[in-house]
Amino acid sequence: MKTKLYLTFGVSLILLFAGCGDKKTDQPVENTKPLYELMKIDSFPKFDSLRAFAHLKKQVEFGPRVSGTESYRQTKEYLISVLSETGALVTQQNFEATVPTGETLKFTNITASFKPENDKRIMLCAHWDSRPHADQDKDEAKKKTPIPGANDGASGTAVLLELAQILGKQNPEIGVDIVLFDAEDYGESGSLEGYCLGSKYYAANFPLKFRPKFAILLDMVGDIDAVFNREPVSVQYAGDVVELLWRYAQSLGNWRFKDYRSQQIYDDHVPLNEAGIKTIDIIDADLVGGDSSNPRRGYWHTTQDDLSNISIEALYDIGRVLTGFIYSLKIN
Repeated sequence: MKTKLYLTFGVSLILLFAGCGDKKTDQPVENTKPLYELMKIDSFPKFDSLRAFAHLKKQVEFGPRVSGTESYRQTKEYLISVLSETGALVTQQNFEATVPTGETLKFTNITASFKPENDKRIMLCAHWDSRPHADQDKDEAKKKTPIPGANDGASGTAVLLELAQILGKQNPEIGVDIVLFDAEDYGESGSLEGYCLGSKYYAANFPLKFRPKFAILLDMVGDIDAVFNREPVSVQYAGDVVELLWRYAQSLGNWRFKDYRSQQIYDDHVPLNEAGIKTIDIIDADLVGGDSSNPRRGYWHTTQDDLSNISIEALYDIGRVLTGFIYSLKIN
């Protein structure tokens, strides 16, 4: 309808000017720059997938990242230590939340800010906690066992830890905030209430001076056969960012980024988008539900979410795309 209305209005104006006998003068066309664009660069820093895998392995070796446990404390200390070594401004956002079991637990969102004085910035995020119960496990005896979370949590966090080390050595033109959300995976099947508690708190109590122009969420990015289709909520709220990043990934020859739509996912990007922080989710969405046609990939929310499913090549593929994207990005 808009196209038709504009066309009719334009034709009417032309006829009016012609009927009055006035000379038609050209109006200056305003050149508006896009909000953000990718510049051509000769090279960008190398993403070290072996080091990213070491970060992933370390998280799993600590044990499940469940609030109140020793493994949770050790993992948090490790994450803060690695991020602090990069020279970033590292802050902790401590909060309490009541989970579906009725317990009130203590949680921590962790932020590492690079060039915090720059108002032209983006956010990269993942969740660092692991699910406290393997409710999708086929073994009834394991349904209340915390999952290792090698892919669901540790993979996205590992990629961001390696990116943080790159950013610490060579700052890009833009500012970058790396945010590790806690308490993403405390929900129960059939209800969304207990999920994404960390990002909900972060969005409601935004702790930084400048809001990002957009954010990129990583979740379950380390599987051997990982494929990233366009997630519908991401397309709805931040379709321009999806288009920009997917086209860039494909220009690098990255086969994992597909133009198909995935199933709609409720993840940390939802509360961020609802709070006005434009966010996309890079997620291997076919894993969600555990009903993949590949039996190996049926480990979602089970005790089989372990290192056996992780690929160093997958970590490299996502890391290389994000590294090139960050260093090519210009915010106007």
